[in-house]
Amino acid sequence: MTSPHPAQGSPSDQPINPEADGSVGITELFGPPSSADEASSAAEAAAAGPQAGPLSGAPPAAVAPTAAAAAGPHPPPPPAPPRRRRRAAFLAGAAVVAVVGAGGITAYASAHKSVTLDVDGKVTTVETLQGDVAGLLVDEGVEVTNRDAVTPGTGGALRDGGMVVVRYGHQVTLQADGERRTAWVAALDADQALAKLSERAGDVALVPSRSGGRVTLPMRLDTDSPVNLVVGGKAQQVADGAAALDDLLAENDVTVDADDRVTVERGLAAGPDAPAITPGAATVTVVVEQVETSIERTVTRLPFDRVTAEDPDRFEDLDPYLATEGRAGKRVTEWDVTRVDGKVVDRDKLSSTVERKPVDEVTMYGTKSRPAPEPAPAPEPEPEPAPEPAAAAEPREAEEPAPEPDTPAVPTSGVWAALAECESGGDPTANTGNGYYGLYQFSQPTWEAMGGSGLPSDASAAEQTMRAQALQQQSGWGQWPACAASLGLY
Repeated sequence: MTSPHPAQGSPSDQPINPEADGSVGITELFGPPSSADEASSAAEAAAAGPQAGPLSGAPPAAVAPTAAAAAGPHPPPPPAPPRRRRRAAFLAGAAVVAVVGAGGITAYASAHKSVTLDVDGKVTTVETLQGDVAGLLVDEGVEVTNRDAVTPGTGGALRDGGMVVVRYGHQVTLQADGERRTAWVAALDADQALAKLSERAGDVALVPSRSGGRVTLPMRLDTDSPVNLVVGGKAQQVADGAAALDDLLAENDVTVDADDRVTVERGLAAGPDAPAITPGAATVTVVVEQVETSIERTVTRLPFDRVTAEDPDRFEDLDPYLATEGRAGKRVTEWDVTRVDGKVVDRDKLSSTVERKPVDEVTMYGTKSRPAPEPAPAPEPEPEPAPEPAAAAEPREAEEPAPEPDTPAVPTSGVWAALAECESGGDPTANTGNGYYGLYQFSQPTWEAMGGSGLPSDASAAEQTMRAQALQQQSGWGQWPACAASLGLY
């Protein structure tokens, strides 16, 4: 079994050889005897005397001659009975075998162990004769690097009934304290990884990798508990926390776009839709923030200004008039808007254009001084009484004077007829209650200034026309700004 992460090419990432520290285990317990054992065997053979020979009964090896033999001929000693020599040799050999066999049985009994081996959550019971963790891992084909975690360490001694836990290291992308970086962590699942990483940084979240539309983590989420799933701000609890991240999203019909944000956090889900806190509640939360971007337009009203101007042809005692109506302008702005879970989190201005400029409202005030009124004409002298006739004559009926020609009530043609039609619809008695009267819509102060008395609408059409003509000669067509302009009089 090989560590899941690829070798990185540096010496620190090469697989750890558990036998690098020397030969251990079976070779040490049952290997060839040492030089001390050979010396002991030679001593035992010497103590047995010349009768002790090989267990097979082969003739003994030749012995070097002694000093007495070198001095001269010496009769050979009588030969020992063959049966007795063989029995003595057999008894000595049996004794040696008994001692060696008893030691081997004792050594085997002390070396045999039953150990529980947990390799990234896969738990097996192993029968082994190894003395340390390194030898056990070699026997089981488990390769580890210095990025993996082995408990106890590879140099730790094994004991019967003990447990060895291997957690492979995984390279993960994490977001801690507002920064994103990569790190290696040896953990069974995301819950363990986050617990370890949070010891070095407070606010930690795992950022899954993206490839071919898949969102993945190199480890399971939580092998022991359910997990929380929060999508678009709505939370739910998923019972199978041991699932892979991409499987969990697919089983819950969660589609992740390229601009969506996915993080795996440790802690209970928050919000109104969060599951209730119960014993054994989920501690790992998968958060999918749905990110949407759009181009949006806003229309802003540009207010107009109110200004005044002078009319040199209008008497200063006359009311001001509106020369130009104000009109608001319009500005259109385009924005690049980013929403996360339906809430606006960012707005970037793309363009801003004034599609219509505002038009100022202009009010005109007259500045012309009115001339002094002409003096009233002197009264005509009364005629002298006619002399009485000398003789009374028969009275004659007085002839009736010829009737004077009627003055038209309203002009029927020409400029003044058109002006009267525009101002009052040709009605000399017009009185709409707005302070202007008659055919030409005199104001009371202007009517009186032109010598009129009473209301203009009570005067005859001829008098109204006469005084309007006098006003025009004195102040110009600006006294009727709207109608005079529409008739092209100025």
